[in-house]
Amino acid sequence: MPASHTKPLRIAVLADSDTRWKWGALTANRLTADPDAEPRESVSGAPVLDGFLLRGRATPTTRQLDEVGVRADSLREVTATEFLHTMTKEPYDLLVLALVGGGVQAVLHGLAHAWQGRTRRPVVVTGYVGVVYEKLADGLLLRHGADLVLANSRQDADRFRDVYEGVGADASSVTEVALPFLGGAPYEKKDPYTVVFAAQPSVPDNRRDRTYLLDRLIRHARRHPEREVLLKLRSQPGEHTTHIEELPYQKLARQPDLPANFRLVYGNMGEVLDRTDLLVTVSSTAALESLHRGVPTVVLTDLGVREALGNHHFVGSGCLASWDQLDAGHEPLPDPWWVARQGVAAGGPHSGGGSHAAAFDEARARIAGLLAAAELPPLRPYYTPVTAPGYLPGILARHHLAPDGSPLPGAPTADHAPGPVRRIVRRAARGAYRHGVQRVAPMIRRMGEL
Repeated sequence: MPASHTKPLRIAVLADSDTRWKWGALTANRLTADPDAEPRESVSGAPVLDGFLLRGRATPTTRQLDEVGVRADSLREVTATEFLHTMTKEPYDLLVLALVGGGVQAVLHGLAHAWQGRTRRPVVVTGYVGVVYEKLADGLLLRHGADLVLANSRQDADRFRDVYEGVGADASSVTEVALPFLGGAPYEKKDPYTVVFAAQPSVPDNRRDRTYLLDRLIRHARRHPEREVLLKLRSQPGEHTTHIEELPYQKLARQPDLPANFRLVYGNMGEVLDRTDLLVTVSSTAALESLHRGVPTVVLTDLGVREALGNHHFVGSGCLASWDQLDAGHEPLPDPWWVARQGVAAGGPHSGGGSHAAAFDEARARIAGLLAAAELPPLRPYYTPVTAPGYLPGILARHHLAPDGSPLPGAPTADHAPGPVRRIVRRAARGAYRHGVQRVAPMIRRMGEL
């Protein structure tokens, strides 16, 4: 950050789930840190990072936040209109929007309205938590309007620019970086040899396929009693992440006589990778974390290579394989060119494949230039009531915003925070929603199949 900043930078991160909070907070740290220092050491002194959790179905629990392990100077839950009200009162330098696409678009329009007539405003940054394998155009256009739209790899940066230029939108905001949570010690073989299956909340999305994957994992444990076989879970029953999990593996794994070398584990993915010899997944971003460290990594083909599963993203990676091949001793060999295109250090972070810290240099320089500018232009998203009159109003209304980005009548603000009774009701409603998703909805579907 520029030396002209005599005060610590003030950063706000708005996130709507545990994984997006992790991405947003770590991205903020990377964007404001000395490349040669630890992520929280800033050139101009330690930045002040305030976290805001957007109230909704995936608002993380205390346990999930603890597991993420990212520190903030303050952290509180807000609605979109409460957050926008805060942004009119507090002098932040940098704002990171770590939200689903519709949330980003709503907040961008809300900020554009709230900051009308201002010559000074925060630099606004957004992006993606991991692999972008679905709804590319939809998600990108919903993020258009931020000062920087971060792409986690060279491949993503090229695709993002193609989409923006293809619709006539300004593509100058696209900035290549890398996933902020890549890192850790390079791979060394462990004893005992440990196989980790990285589960995903919504891939696959049906009982048959999830049961199949679990059974194959358990069968692998029985076939290789000398190995530790771990099922890495993202959340506990009743908790939600970015995606809804209707059929938690914990329930499917309630079986008698499980092998002694098979266990369910939680925790930070980086810490689990510290003891991993083989990472297996369908399409989780954990595969990129694993490849970055040089851990042998397999993306399963058992259920096909399909866009619905997201494993089509790994075509050409050298990592595609089946459980039959793994049972027979197959060892994957990643393609260095493919890995490098994903913003990952081919062969591990210390193999000469490039500096992960340097991946953020361009973004840091752009932010420094914007912070030093006399004034910043208004936010101008591609979607407006003129370009998307049948789409945009509904997105904004879900966050209690009118088509011009102003709060709808009755929308809560930071000056009218809910009382303790209302907060209790909200928590109860959220629990009821999660219960309905994970218990009632599957039961109704099963009854409908009778």
